[in-house]
Amino acid sequence: MAARPRGRLVRDEPAHSPRPRRQAGVLARQGRGGVDGRSRHRERGVTGDGVRLLAPDGTRVPHPEHSIDLSPEELRSLYRDMALARRFDAEGVTLQRQGELGLWPSLLGQEAAQVGSVRALRDDDHAFPSYREHAVALGRGMDPLALLRLFRGVDHGDWDPAEHRFHLYTLVIGSQTLHATGYALGLAKDGSESAVVAYFGDGATAQGDVSEAFNFAAVYGAPVVFFCQNNQWAISESNERQTRVPLHQRARGFGFPGVRVDGNDVLACLAVTRWALERARRGEGPTLIEAFTYRMGAHTTSDDPSRYRDAAEVESWRAKDPLLRLERLLRAEGASDDAFFAATEAAGEELAARVREGVRSMAAPGVHELFDHVYAEPHALVDEERAAFDVYRAAFVQEG
Repeated sequence: MAARPRGRLVRDEPAHSPRPRRQAGVLARQGRGGVDGRSRHRERGVTGDGVRLLAPDGTRVPHPEHSIDLSPEELRSLYRDMALARRFDAEGVTLQRQGELGLWPSLLGQEAAQVGSVRALRDDDHAFPSYREHAVALGRGMDPLALLRLFRGVDHGDWDPAEHRFHLYTLVIGSQTLHATGYALGLAKDGSESAVVAYFGDGATAQGDVSEAFNFAAVYGAPVVFFCQNNQWAISESNERQTRVPLHQRARGFGFPGVRVDGNDVLACLAVTRWALERARRGEGPTLIEAFTYRMGAHTTSDDPSRYRDAAEVESWRAKDPLLRLERLLRAEGASDDAFFAATEAAGEELAARVREGVRSMAAPGVHELFDHVYAEPHALVDEERAAFDVYRAAFVQEG
């Protein structure tokens, strides 16, 4: 009998787990070791939250298949990236509250999932985001103001995807998984050794586009990693109202590996994503990673999460804060001191000040920009519409 590929079997849930249920405001997940599957698997780095290398108290957890050896400098760099992403995100929320942005989708609580996964990418790999991957964008070297122009309404996202191999934000839920799959197949046909990561949330898994991408990628062996940030809530719909089984198990039905990882553990997210990308590069096809995390803030700044989730649930996840657990590790291992954390905080404030000034000084788009990029070449119909628009605007000037 042929050996089973590593990662094919999900290690922390049964094949047919019962429907999740609410208990005291916290989602209970039944695993083989009881609630969350923790009693049997904690000692070997597998919990109901998934593959774990760093516990919430900052202690390391060994894992039989996924491990990572990072220098103190690399650990500090991971912390710094998460801290800067959190401060940038907080400034985005503030700017929207001040009327400078039309909308802002916060990433608060998901820093480890994004920073860990983006660190696994090589320079020649490609990331296809949804609309909340601000830390991924920063990790790819994007100018943060490019993201904010989109949410200010200055443009629709005008960065060049080829420059940082970070593709445009996608507000159409789930469609980027198809884009990523097609792009990955193109890379493979070109003989490239690059791979692709597609980012999406738990709510997107209810979209047909995602299932189509899974099937297409599996059948054709696309070098793509599907990275699902399961933050427990699709706007106001909880996991238990979206799915009968843990999300990573869906990959099994399409014929490729699915792995759940503790999405608040930056080390585990880095290790598992690196493993999945290596599979893709070896021609072994796609992988689904379910980063089990939590959306600590609102879905967007137009949302009030207190209307559909309780404070006890939020507090239970606050104890798993991704930055706090890495800080505990750094301090326990003597890899950083108060001066490092103070310098990181100062860098965050500098970033926030630059972003604040940049947003407030953004020029409004010209009135004719609406027509400039409808077609690659001049078009008679667009010229006609532009002229009609000018007549319309002139009427207001004459009446005024």
